[in-house]
Amino acid sequence: MSANRTCHGPVPFSPTGRRAFLQFGLAGFSTLSLPGLLKLRSQAKAATGSQAPAARNAVIMVWQPGGLSHIDSYDPKPDSGSEYAGPFKPIATKVPGLRFTELLPRQAAIADKMVVLRSMRQTAGGHPAGSMQLLSGDPDTRDKPEPKYPDWMTVSNYMLAQRGARENPLPAYVGINPPLEYNGPAYLGDTYSPFVVSGDPNSPSFSVPNIGLTDTNLVRRLSRRSSLREKLDTLDRRFDQAQNLAALDAFETQALTLLTNPQAKIAFDLNREDPKVRDRYGRNAWGQQLLLTRRLVEAGVDIVTTSLSGPLCGRVNNWDDHAVNHNVFEAMKFRADVYDQAVTALIEDIYERGLGDRVLVCVTGEFGRTPKISHAASTGAGNASAPAGTSQPGRDHWPRGFSNIWAGGGIETGRFVGATDRLGEDAIERVCGPGDFLATIYHHLGIDYSTAFIKDHNGRPTPIVDHGKAIPELIGKRSG
Repeated sequence: MSANRTCHGPVPFSPTGRRAFLQFGLAGFSTLSLPGLLKLRSQAKAATGSQAPAARNAVIMVWQPGGLSHIDSYDPKPDSGSEYAGPFKPIATKVPGLRFTELLPRQAAIADKMVVLRSMRQTAGGHPAGSMQLLSGDPDTRDKPEPKYPDWMTVSNYMLAQRGARENPLPAYVGINPPLEYNGPAYLGDTYSPFVVSGDPNSPSFSVPNIGLTDTNLVRRLSRRSSLREKLDTLDRRFDQAQNLAALDAFETQALTLLTNPQAKIAFDLNREDPKVRDRYGRNAWGQQLLLTRRLVEAGVDIVTTSLSGPLCGRVNNWDDHAVNHNVFEAMKFRADVYDQAVTALIEDIYERGLGDRVLVCVTGEFGRTPKISHAASTGAGNASAPAGTSQPGRDHWPRGFSNIWAGGGIETGRFVGATDRLGEDAIERVCGPGDFLATIYHHLGIDYSTAFIKDHNGRPTPIVDHGKAIPELIGKRSG
């Protein structure tokens, strides 16, 4: 694997197409034809079993598309020499023996509320394959245009749906500018894709369409259209043998509930937050995205993902700090304050609001960046990048050892797990792979990853975790 490959980085997320399936379904609910409903019905499975508890465990994943430099954040190597160590000084944290770089003073002050995993490793050097390895467990190191396996978010949504219908009007899985560039439902189908929220939550004009309608006349018209169920009930009852009518009922109910239930609108309404809380997260896209993740899990959403991307990252809108894209050190400084503030506020808020046992927070990218600094000519001027042709430092893709942080979930915090070598190149202690990452999340959600199988396109049972076990240090008292 070449450590010095260059790329254009993750492409900006577009909420169109199959990724925005549920949102499309809501927008088109009032005009969806009977054949369309039948097609939808044939693609879904009916939920069976007992009703879910009111307050289930939840997961927030904060994604850093392109990969955070572990050397310049959570795993500094000040003695590695000028070819490796960056310009940022290490600082003490609230955990003895744990140091971050000076870019993260707020997180350093609350390190006792998190676990830093310093020994993640996977084997794919490209953004697509790296993302697919970590989020779906696909061992392939080749970049593919579409995922072969469903990501953990859609798998979890599917597995939780098998437990029975939700009383909560909100979707089980919400993506706020989510990390779907290289991931998705694969053979599970779009039924289990996220309800997608796009845009800048800090914008005064930000709103989430298709929820909490207040026009009573429109609500009445939509309710009348729900009588389609009565028409479907007169069809050949052989449909019931496949439980398809129940699946349609579930979808129709969820769509209509989202459209008409005021609780749904309240959950997405950041204006209901105390202005001081909004200030605490930061009056910017990332701060308000993370505040919205907290609001949603508090309101009963099980799975929330969000990407820290866009202009706050620098010129190329992501963390892919090749020298051709960014001056890596200028890029880290450019985004550090906003990132540090937003993540600190989220972690503190989770504990202060009594969600520390129920909600697991993970902040990660698909890999780290090369410990050895490279130099190349910039491809263009902009935030964190010199004019085109100017030589500047960068760090390239590095999956052999990188860091992520965890909080909440009832885990014992105030410690770090694993280590990389002296240069930060290879994970050498308590090495954890994608299977361990996935198993940890599934365990928290109460999904038995050791026995769970899902049929693929060919009907073959496929394990949701092929190799891996939940990381003991990240198992909380409410998990499982």
